Amino acid sequence: MMCNIILILHPYFILFTQMNKKKAHLILEDDTAFQGFSFGSSTSVSGEVVFNTAMTGYPESLTDPSYRGQILVLTYPLIGNYGVPPMTTEGGLPRFFESDKIHIKALVASDYSFEYSHWNAVKSLDEWLREFDIPAIYGVDTRQITKIIRERGVMLGKVVIEGNDEPKEFDDPNKKNLVAEVSCKEIENYGNGDIKIILVDCGCKYNIIRCLVNRGATVIRTPWDYDFTKLDYDGIMLSNGPGDPAMCGATVAHIKKAIATGKPIFGICLGNQLLSLAAGATTYKLKYGHRSHNQPVLEVGTNHAVITSQNHGYAVDTATLDKEWESCFVNLNDGTNEGIRHKFQPFFSVQFHPEASSGPNDTEYLFDKFIALCKR
Repeated sequence: MMCNIILILHPYFILFTQMNKKKAHLILEDDTAFQGFSFGSSTSVSGEVVFNTAMTGYPESLTDPSYRGQILVLTYPLIGNYGVPPMTTEGGLPRFFESDKIHIKALVASDYSFEYSHWNAVKSLDEWLREFDIPAIYGVDTRQITKIIRERGVMLGKVVIEGNDEPKEFDDPNKKNLVAEVSCKEIENYGNGDIKIILVDCGCKYNIIRCLVNRGATVIRTPWDYDFTKLDYDGIMLSNGPGDPAMCGATVAHIKKAIATGKPIFGICLGNQLLSLAAGATTYKLKYGHRSHNQPVLEVGTNHAVITSQNHGYAVDTATLDKEWESCFVNLNDGTNEGIRHKFQPFFSVQFHPEASSGPNDTEYLFDKFIALCKR
């Protein structure tokens, strides 16, 4: 009898909770506005509006440094139902996150679950967002927002919470050196393997470190502008990161020096763009970027197709590659570049995330390929 009473009253409890929530608005730079309700922090902010199509994995996405300065729209309708895991460390890294903080500017969801249930959860998404002063809005049509972005391209936006001042201007994060904001400030070491890998931290996801350490590597993580060519190493990993690759001139200069040594280089996401710039190619901003867990990619010269996780707003113009370089992966949706390789030397990179957490894991074998090159 008690169970029946709870089931009958629950929808009214939710309605009452929503009625007592602050109103919030998402305002796009074309003046399109969406009204919803606030959760998380009550701060009003501005940033670049992007979307993510993943069904799960919001703890990983929110802590991904590649989302720095962005208002993240989650297309999956229900968010928050499995809460947030603990900040448990393993090997010196948080086990369930991609960094030690939330990097997005704000979060947008269609529906927010006020109650969470998961064996590993220790707090709600609302509580976690408040800890890092990140605002969020729910009760808006995220499908319509996604359609607008898909048709008109990535645009700037504001999340305005009732009772708080609206930001005066739209903030374009791409005008800042976001890599400098998210990179480590000093050298850090992980693992104790026989292979020494320099990880150039342009905003690296922690799972890159885990994938390397799990394969018997010692990882030497350096700041984005550090001259890593002075160190002793067997291979170089160029990490993912946020923003315009043109902001990383110092990193590109060091990569050019590293290319001259002939030692293996593996780049991921922004690392693909930086290796391309070092090889003499150019990059350009995509209309709306690739930010999803299900991007189909084809390995050039084969029938091998893989499903990938992606999060980037810029791409490599393969027509500008030097004759000694070639494209090695291509996006099956729009034909854009998804990776390059040198025809003779052990240098290669991919635009997608082979270390993807929460998946898919179709391309994690690329870490095995890289480690094998380093051992050789």
